[in-house]
Amino acid sequence: MNFPVLYLRKGAERRLRAGHLWVYSNEVDTRRSPLTDFEAGAQAELRAFNDKAMGTVFVNPHALICGRLISRNAAHGMTPQRLTERVETALALRERLFDKPFYRWVFGDSDGLSGLVIDRFDDVVVVQISTAGMEQMKDPVIRAVQRLCHPRAIILRNDGKMRKVEGLDTYVQQVHGPEIDRLTVEENGVRFEVPMDGGQKTGWFYDHRMNRQRLQTYAPARRVLDVFSYVGGWGIQAACAGATRVTCVDSSAGAIESVHHNARINGLDNIDTIEGDAFEALKALCEEKEKFDIVVLDPPALIPRRRDQKAGEEAYARLNQLGLRLLDRDGLLVSASCSMHLSQDKLTDIIRSSGRKIDRFVQLLEQGHQAPDHPVVPGIPETDYIKSCFVRSLTGFL
Repeated sequence: MNFPVLYLRKGAERRLRAGHLWVYSNEVDTRRSPLTDFEAGAQAELRAFNDKAMGTVFVNPHALICGRLISRNAAHGMTPQRLTERVETALALRERLFDKPFYRWVFGDSDGLSGLVIDRFDDVVVVQISTAGMEQMKDPVIRAVQRLCHPRAIILRNDGKMRKVEGLDTYVQQVHGPEIDRLTVEENGVRFEVPMDGGQKTGWFYDHRMNRQRLQTYAPARRVLDVFSYVGGWGIQAACAGATRVTCVDSSAGAIESVHHNARINGLDNIDTIEGDAFEALKALCEEKEKFDIVVLDPPALIPRRRDQKAGEEAYARLNQLGLRLLDRDGLLVSASCSMHLSQDKLTDIIRSSGRKIDRFVQLLEQGHQAPDHPVVPGIPETDYIKSCFVRSLTGFL
């Protein structure tokens, strides 16, 4: 295939050679290849400053990440056939990992498909496209999904924030099958139903699957507080594992309604809910001198951008102090983060500091990671974003 050429500045190829797949606009030699010469979503050959071929990229001249590597072979662009092969390769991994069809089928760059996320809910597939390049491949994506798993329904959930950055319209559209109003999820032996209207991201967060499974080990005969509960992913699973009482906290009335719905379909009658801001709810529980055996903190990304680092770390610190205060003498804090800019070591240090401030002796029992249907590319730190700490908290111990 004959592609226009995108040239890099001198030295800008080092990060790509180390394994990364993104090109930033300030890394482009705009004298030799003005970005204004490219249309959003176009494919181009990428060359180093010394004219050595680096591969092919999707280009978006309007975005900070203006190039996304498709292949390290300069002759290989993204064709419908190549896209289908990569979607099929991704599917083969998930089918080896899980015995039922509930998983993240495609995880963007980690599966060689930058800008594409596919989540599978049995015979319903939700597709999320976030880049101009992948938007050009929308029809081949739909055809690949149809050919590989013959779903009852396919939904395009193209309403993420990244689309605005890429200059794309946002929309939600069902492109195949009968109208779907609820997604069914089965995770760790527990069933959930998530409404399509108002659901977050693709509707479910498969990334903490293994961490929620680990929680089940600690849950029997314990009182559990699930903060930022969404539709009850952590709390409902804890209850099904034998927790005596579970309280779910979320600011969304729709999410709270879904918690009660999911409790009913699992035959549970020991679920309480609190609708409201998580920080305010935790403060009120502290003032009421409530105590729990397990507190789960799984907030949205509190550090969405690097410039939010300081404020975000302070928010994590406040959150973890409140969570620790609510634990009984020998309690378990499950502190999770999906902030790409917060490292596992930093989260651990925040918990350490929070424990010292309120005179708690803390023991780090386990550290959790994202599930294997969210594989990490070692050269792309951005693909490694989920972390969790299972921390035992003791009062008056030392």
